[in-house]
Amino acid sequence: MKLVQSKSSKIISYQAGEWEAKETAIISEQPVTLTVNNEVWLTFMCTPCDLKELAVGFLYNEEIIQVVDEIANVQECAHGSNVDVWLNHAVKKPENWIRTSGCSGGETSISKNALPEGRIRPGNGSLLPGERVGELIGKLNKAQNLYKISGGVHTSALSDGERILIVAEDIGRHNTLDKLAGRCILEGFNPTRRIILTTGRISSEMIQKAGRMEASVVISRTSPSSLSVQMAKKLGITLIGYARRDRYTIYTHAERILSEPIGEKINSEA
Repeated sequence: MKLVQSKSSKIISYQAGEWEAKETAIISEQPVTLTVNNEVWLTFMCTPCDLKELAVGFLYNEEIIQVVDEIANVQECAHGSNVDVWLNHAVKKPENWIRTSGCSGGETSISKNALPEGRIRPGNGSLLPGERVGELIGKLNKAQNLYKISGGVHTSALSDGERILIVAEDIGRHNTLDKLAGRCILEGFNPTRRIILTTGRISSEMIQKAGRMEASVVISRTSPSSLSVQMAKKLGITLIGYARRDRYTIYTHAERILSEPIGEKINSEA
């Protein structure tokens, strides 16, 4: 059975004093239950595509698994309402899930206060030319295939600083990063340089997942939260927000982008 990522709906639109009846595409959202070793863990609210990648990436980003060899089998039901992951070892289901600020309500078992100092210091983020940020955002915009059909969907991509390598789309921004991670795990894809581009707001769970994926740079079209900035500083991630083709804001670790410390000049002139 082919899972439907968007559905047609009859609508009435109003523009400039005129009414029009027509059909439009609306992004699909549905509950998908994750079962691990025949035990129900939780239910994703997501767009029903790349469900195997979503399940595997979620388990990786939650630090339940480390490598693909731990996975015996991954199956999704025909109607897309369940993904069943069988591991080669026993695993304990987390007792407490933390409600995140992600779209559609994400879940994580990792406390934001539990990240040890210096746990992740990505070394794959050599200098990125300032103009390259806008170029990558332009490529992300072009890669939004599902968004062009229906709107209402987030897109994230993994880049090596030159090209878009992997793209994931979902109604939940946090789901897009799980899908990216899952595809890397399942396909054995391991780029030496990892830059994450996303259309979604950068909250703490987004940086948590980006750090787990060892991304050195995270670029968003919108804003970060205060906790995400704090986490990015701690994890050594260059965090960029409000990115457009010709402008953006650097919040942390600007040394990957700047050739000289502009902030120190500003402070000395104040």
